[in-house]
Amino acid sequence: MNDKTLLVGDVGGTNARFAVARMVDGQPVLDHHESFPAETYPTFLEGVAAFIDGCEVKPTGGVIAVAGAVTNGEIDLTNSPWRVSEAELQTLGLEPVKLINDFEALAWGAPIVPADQLESLGGPIDGDPHATVAVLGPGTGFGVSALVRDAHGKEMAMPSEGGHACFPPGDPVEDEILRILRRRYDRVSIERLICGPGLLNMHRALAEIDGRETHIEDPAEITTTALADPDSPCGATLARFCAILGAVAGDIALTTGARGGVYIAGGIVPRILPFIKASPFRKRFERKGRFQDYMAAIPTKVIMHKHAALLGSARVAFAEAGE
Repeated sequence: MNDKTLLVGDVGGTNARFAVARMVDGQPVLDHHESFPAETYPTFLEGVAAFIDGCEVKPTGGVIAVAGAVTNGEIDLTNSPWRVSEAELQTLGLEPVKLINDFEALAWGAPIVPADQLESLGGPIDGDPHATVAVLGPGTGFGVSALVRDAHGKEMAMPSEGGHACFPPGDPVEDEILRILRRRYDRVSIERLICGPGLLNMHRALAEIDGRETHIEDPAEITTTALADPDSPCGATLARFCAILGAVAGDIALTTGARGGVYIAGGIVPRILPFIKASPFRKRFERKGRFQDYMAAIPTKVIMHKHAALLGSARVAFAEAGE
């Protein structure tokens, strides 16, 4: 057992989650979980300091995952008053300390999520253990990362902004969705459709295609109605959402060579699990022309573990601490 105690965090625009991590039998173990809204503390540093003050054993270093691109050791969170800086964190006695992208943390965490915290969306149980795994998912935005692995056990996580790649329509209806959204956005990215706000964009576009009105303003209303009545217009929206997510996940698997598996993270999919299992997700994932057999051999799984990003942050934290 390793006696180091390290701080790990997962910080978004709305909420911050922290824990302390220990290494037990080669695996990170998380203790003293705490979650609070960003608005609770005026500055990020005060929030971290308050968490550390409540720890019986003070962490000596750490890694914090943040929802955005890290530049020169700092990040401004788009939808939060917080500014995050490695230099400021060092004033709390954390050394080493590092900021990483939240989906980079999920890439590190996905392969060590316990099997009972994963749900299959199709394909084999296991992928190639020496091949890349991809992690992607819709929440407030759409995150993408990958963990590159080789036959010698070496691994490297790739942070990315893949959610901002162009939306690829896969049939005439999606061609029309793209045409409609182009009136509002000069360039239509994946994130304009496959995330919470994107679900609303899609619902309005489908209503226009069908020639009907919609007065829904909350994406949560779409999912709630769809789960209660899959044959409703909201059900059609959510089914299209799942289909496009499958197509995008397949494109990312091809792009990264993710024969080790594709993991779906984010806040939306775990809440619609029975629906997405019955949706065209897997069919669209595999529908890649001459590469259909290649795709059929790739497992697709949903991460149900609430703290997978903290597990990934812990892996990085112990590596940074030389363990």
